[in-house]
Amino acid sequence: MVQAAITGWGKCLPPGVLNNQDLSTIVDTSDEWIVSRTGMKERRISHVDVSDLAYVACARALACAGKSADQVDMIIFGG
Repeated sequence: MVQAAITGWGKCLPPGVLNNQDLSTIVDTSDEWIVSRTGMKERRISHVDVSDLAYVACARALACAGKSADQVDMIIFGG
């Protein structure tokens, strides 16, 4: 029987953050209006491709697992 295990994980968020207060200076809205309709208080802003973020997250997952890339059969990406 084939067995699978999660042995490490990694994440990478872009450093830029746009909160509702910042957004309300750009468009005619308010924090309360946005939160009541979306539940969001902030969002991440990225100036790099998602593949660049995934690369960093993957490197962190490999380090967490104590594995090298050739020792891994599968990487699951959620983004």
